Amino acid sequence: MSTELTKTNTAISKPLTTKDFFSREDIRKKFESLLGQKAQGFITSVLQVVNGNNLLKNADPMSVYNAASVAAILDLPINQNLGFAYIVPYNESYRDEQGNWKKRQVAQFQMGYKGFIQLAQRSGQFKTISAAPIYEGQLVESNPLTGFVFDFTKKTSDKVIGYAGYFQLLNGFEKTVYATVDELKAHGKKYSQTFKTDKGIWVDNFDAMATKTVIKLMLSKFAPLSIEMQKAITLDQGVIKDETGDDVQYIDHEEVVIDKEEERVKLLLSDCQTIEDVEMLENSLPEIYPNLFAERKEQLTKKKGK
Repeated sequence: MSTELTKTNTAISKPLTTKDFFSREDIRKKFESLLGQKAQGFITSVLQVVNGNNLLKNADPMSVYNAASVAAILDLPINQNLGFAYIVPYNESYRDEQGNWKKRQVAQFQMGYKGFIQLAQRSGQFKTISAAPIYEGQLVESNPLTGFVFDFTKKTSDKVIGYAGYFQLLNGFEKTVYATVDELKAHGKKYSQTFKTDKGIWVDNFDAMATKTVIKLMLSKFAPLSIEMQKAITLDQGVIKDETGDDVQYIDHEEVVIDKEEERVKLLLSDCQTIEDVEMLENSLPEIYPNLFAERKEQLTKKKGK
């Protein structure tokens, strides 16, 4: 009797593994409601990622589930080789019931640059979107006001000097952004705790992180954002505390807050240098703050008349 009780207590105290958690019927049905017939393949890919990472094996299963749920809501596969979205382990500091500080492994949801491109294409508003490393000799003109000019036939060496992102909407509105390697390294070291110690994905795959950073900043500042894209930007590199993504903790990330729509429209209008630019933007955002568009047109008309 005593032996049976001991075995029972041991079983009860055994930590729940991610595999056990994902094998629950309610969890399986949750992913089926989001992904339909793709659910089982998605769950399998998540468990493969966890099994292939010793830190994720020890991570809180609920945090893995919440990160995976966000990827499922966005319909982005969790596969290291595809590069759309990732589940990444991080140390989280917390207070126990006695008020003592401790650390535990948690899972963080992380977007890949291909995921941002996928969501942009899915919105139906983009004619094209891309990003690329810029090599020495390819940057012809660097002007943040009038735009950057590149000549990809003028490469003089294999040295990467920066990264550029570009998009064009179906209505003709377009934007190019550019950041130097030094600027991107400064950005990474400012917001990534692991990069400060010469560890982590910024060190292991700088090209992918630099490409993602350029695309993410370009989209968040200048592009019309779908609901999916807003969620992806705000939840990227966060530890998700609930399956809907409404509660998120940022451990290793600059917390990006999507501007209120009026503020975003003002930013987009400030980038318009001609009446034609304003009209193209206005066509992509019908019946939104007409007074702002009229005000910008008036400013450009006065500027042209001087």
